[in-house]
Amino acid sequence: MFRKIVTAIIVVPLALILIAFAVANRQFVTVSFDPFSSANPAFAATLPLFILVFVLVIFGVVIGGAAAWLRQAKWRRVAHRLDADVRALHQELEALRRRETAAPAASRYPVIPPPAA
Repeated sequence: MFRKIVTAIIVVPLALILIAFAVANRQFVTVSFDPFSSANPAFAATLPLFILVFVLVIFGVVIGGAAAWLRQAKWRRVAHRLDADVRALHQELEALRRRETAAPAASRYPVIPPPAA
């Protein structure tokens, strides 16, 4: 319940801000991808400013997420190795428990004869 309230407190104002930004920036802008000819570019796109900003923000989030994921590869590899070690130890423990319960009680604790006098 608390999580839903916090989400609503954050998401509703953020959505209102984004809607206000989109309404205020409806004018079209031309984005040129040709650094050599600004008057007659080889490839240019004309689109509303808010769409350009949203696309760039999404692109930045994706690039940042990919960089963080790549940076954490070492830790994922270590966690995977440790997980495999834990699984192997659990299997060994279960094998030891099965062997212990299967052995008769007399063979588990050998009787040591008293010393000769």
